[in-house]
Amino acid sequence: MRHVHRVERAAMSLVILTTLESGRAAAQIDLSGEWAARLHEEVLLRRDPPGPSIGDYTGLPVNEAARLKADSWDASILSVREHQTTPSSAIYWARSLANMRITTTVDEKTQQIIALTIYRSPGTGAGGTTRTIWMDGRPHPPEYAAHTWLGFSTGRWEGQTLVVETTHLKMGVIQRNGLPHSDQATMAERFYRHGDVLTYVSIADDPIYLEEPLVRTTNWVLDPLQRLEPIPTRIVDEIAGQPKGYVPHHLPGSNPYLHEFADRVILPYEATRGGARTMYPEYQQRLKELTQVAPIR
Repeated sequence: MRHVHRVERAAMSLVILTTLESGRAAAQIDLSGEWAARLHEEVLLRRDPPGPSIGDYTGLPVNEAARLKADSWDASILSVREHQTTPSSAIYWARSLANMRITTTVDEKTQQIIALTIYRSPGTGAGGTTRTIWMDGRPHPPEYAAHTWLGFSTGRWEGQTLVVETTHLKMGVIQRNGLPHSDQATMAERFYRHGDVLTYVSIADDPIYLEEPLVRTTNWVLDPLQRLEPIPTRIVDEIAGQPKGYVPHHLPGSNPYLHEFADRVILPYEATRGGARTMYPEYQQRLKELTQVAPIR
């Protein structure tokens, strides 16, 4: 009898464990559908116009190398034929002005999710982009593999949270005023769905241009009536009178617009240059020192 009871208890334990495991699988929430962007986060930086000001690096953990590259950037670079249809990289992917559609690819035999596909409407050129998040456990490519604008992404579920790791990115920007990220950058991402609201958190690491990880959040709302369609793009010559091969730029120290933002918002120039220390409350003491030593003009 004791043996029978032990078998019954073991069977019951197996049923409980199986139920828990199936419950975990069931907890994988459905992210598919049409999602409309919400622009309440950094709306003035994301909307065009106005977009971010030249020299506005506030709130970003950039280093001196990133500032030097951004100071040399000229917006006319976007009119050069080679850049007219360049998409945003995955680092800036969620901040651009575009809605998205998420679809699920399922193995017909196992009914397991192979991949999630995200199509973005052409809010920032390139006629729309399609990003794949692999969910089948495949490894990331070796370091020498090709880098792309959207990189290589793998995902896994932690309860109802989709966790994504992205590598193999091309060099791109973290903000639309020339602040760069390098091709060494990687990104951890999390997708949370609460009813009809989808919240996205990205944590970007870059040993070349960032002093600390760059953390951002972005939101979308489910919109069943949304219909996304590609918009045809055409490459044309937009800059007249320049020799072949001309690349718009500012030589180091020659950009005449860097102080305009600081003057307009009445901040010390140093405070607009970004960096990890400017992101913390302790920097308020430094602001007091700057305004006492050199009053804002």
